[in-house]
Amino acid sequence: MVTGEARRGLLRPWAQGARGRPGPMAAAVVVVGSCVTDLVSLTTRLPRAGETVLGQKFFIGFGGKGANQCVQSARLGAKTSLICKVGKDSFGNDYVANLKKNGVSTAFVGQTTEAATGTASIIVNSEGQNVIVIVPGANLFLNSEDLKRASDVICKAKVVVCQLEISPAVSLEALKMARASGVKTLFNPAPALADLDPQFYTHSDIFCCNETEAEILTGIPVGNLEDAGKVGRMLLERGCKLVIVTLGAEGCVMISVEEPIPKHVPAGKVRAVDTTGAGDSFVGALAFYLAYYPKLPMEEVVRKSNCVASVSVQASGTQSSYPYRKDLPQDLF
Repeated sequence: MVTGEARRGLLRPWAQGARGRPGPMAAAVVVVGSCVTDLVSLTTRLPRAGETVLGQKFFIGFGGKGANQCVQSARLGAKTSLICKVGKDSFGNDYVANLKKNGVSTAFVGQTTEAATGTASIIVNSEGQNVIVIVPGANLFLNSEDLKRASDVICKAKVVVCQLEISPAVSLEALKMARASGVKTLFNPAPALADLDPQFYTHSDIFCCNETEAEILTGIPVGNLEDAGKVGRMLLERGCKLVIVTLGAEGCVMISVEEPIPKHVPAGKVRAVDTTGAGDSFVGALAFYLAYYPKLPMEEVVRKSNCVASVSVQASGTQSSYPYRKDLPQDLF
């Protein structure tokens, strides 16, 4: 008999099936990354130094690239596990509850007393301009020991996803662990580092960055499709197998060792309401398709992921804008 807990994918993801194969609880998509609580204030204008202004609205949201990507993957139907660290505080407790509500396994969500849950204090004016203060907090306390504890779930995944909102050394170690077990690795170098460890390129099966990140990594400003192709070629030379450069409303450019001619995959035209977190929606969708449709041509995987992300920009908020499988056109599955 399958319990409600098991159906929701909340049981231990390392449960074993016959002959040592991953049991039904093994997570197909494992994300090693960040959780950030967004504290958002809306005001008519941004305050000057020392000034207090009256705000119109305040809300708390769930963010952080790792959690965002994991939640989008889970909403599409992936069995997911998030390896992360939050504080032993009310924000941390709320975050764990949010992940469970989204069907994400929290077996490897650690809670630490050494730092508060990561936060982003965001002030947005009526023109949509903002000022943001991010305090990574507990995210920087995710370490090698946490990865070792989760090694079984990492090594039995179909896809492991990493970014740079935790210590880069921990992300790199997770990619290496996955790679050593033949697990597909998807790396999103965000926020980008100009001096990124060269091993990130050689340990990423799929390297997915946006225009800004691409420029920081290569020094090449990306203003059009040709520039994106140029950046892609440079990243392939550094050891990547497949590079995807996302270009917002223009879709993406993909280039690989097998197909060294850059290919543009356009995005459908939509009226954007809020583009916050759209890149994470894309990466989460990408992870889902790579795990569950491994034989689908890569161009098709990218096209479908574009479709999912373009739905997310039509609603406000970050995770709150991410679509569920049931709300999407069924030809995407």
